[in-house]
Amino acid sequence: MSEKEKLPGHYLKSKEMYELPGLVEYRPRVRYRFSAGQAQTRFLEGLKEGKILGVKCPRCGRVYVPPRAYCEYCYAATSEWVELPGTGVIHTAVISYISTFRERMEKPEIVGVVRLDAPGYKEDSYEFAGLFHKLCGVTEEDVKTGRAIGMKVKPRWRPPEERVGDVNDIECFEPVVEG
Repeated sequence: MSEKEKLPGHYLKSKEMYELPGLVEYRPRVRYRFSAGQAQTRFLEGLKEGKILGVKCPRCGRVYVPPRAYCEYCYAATSEWVELPGTGVIHTAVISYISTFRERMEKPEIVGVVRLDAPGYKEDSYEFAGLFHKLCGVTEEDVKTGRAIGMKVKPRWRPPEERVGDVNDIECFEPVVEG
């Protein structure tokens, strides 16, 4: 007997519950409108232009991507905008079999955190400017064997006419071909 079955009462399935007299399922029609705020708006406008923008702390020199209004380490207001080259290295990578809509995908995607090349961070530190995004040109084998970690990558941008000012203006991060 499971722990659940030891509890008193009658367990209802979802369908049974909504068939009970007097129970009304109410789903309000709600529309939302929100502002991204000053820092995020400028960051998104930069993406539309094919640029990765960050803000630099005037005290400690850390660069934040995505941008923040203040430095999380010394609490100084951030106001200096810098353009990053977009290149970086893969810090983490996973093979995802579930879509953003929580459905199983026939072909998995590889996603990860890209540690962007930005000033103000120690190479061996876990603090860094970075983005979570799709990785293309990285194989499942690269992820499973750990070869993906530390791989040099760059953004693959959507064509300018297709950009709308969101993080998907970067299609993915792809390996930098040395040569």
